[in-house]
Amino acid sequence: MKDKNKIGPATQEFIAIDEIREGIIILKNGGLRAVLMCGSRNLELESMDSQNAVISAYADFVNSFDWPVQIIVHSRKLDINPYLNMLEERLKIQENELLKIQTSEYIDFIRNFTTLADIMVKRFYVGVPFDPIESKTEGPIEKITSLLPKASPKKILSEERFKEYRNQLLQRVEHTILTLAHVGIKASQLQTDELVELFYNLYNPEELEKHDIAIATTS
Repeated sequence: MKDKNKIGPATQEFIAIDEIREGIIILKNGGLRAVLMCGSRNLELESMDSQNAVISAYADFVNSFDWPVQIIVHSRKLDINPYLNMLEERLKIQENELLKIQTSEYIDFIRNFTTLADIMVKRFYVGVPFDPIESKTEGPIEKITSLLPKASPKKILSEERFKEYRNQLLQRVEHTILTLAHVGIKASQLQTDELVELFYNLYNPEELEKHDIAIATTS
């Protein structure tokens, strides 16, 4: 009975994030991360010359870094049922016979289409890192010390250190945004509220699906 009633570790213990401050993710090991949301390009819709130019620009983008970056493609299935339910409710109160017929046919088309293929939503992100060991102002001993476990998770970084590391991270962010622009991809840094929403949605995908449907119905 004791084993059954034993409470397991909290979810937060498995997440590397300690806090999010001023648009910066602070990890439990003292490292900083910034996240950029990026647009995309469909090479198949472009000419061969344009494709070659984009590929060359992307090669320059990859070779321009002397630090690691993480490129994330977040792909997930979109639940279309709430959207269909909304259309059916509108169909019930539709008075125009022509619009009623068109709405009914549209519902049937969406329902039949989604049975043949999943509706996927893709978002693109770039993670930009900075770790204390990379600091230009700390000596060798301080860099080694930064790799050791922190005694108190709440005192990972002093305000002075945070600002110093943040400035160095933002230089990398600016470089990443500029080099992505040469590829023809717009990117912007996610701020605190956006980062909180992003990670909440990643750990609660069912809520994100409902949110996307709500946006689609009001747009």
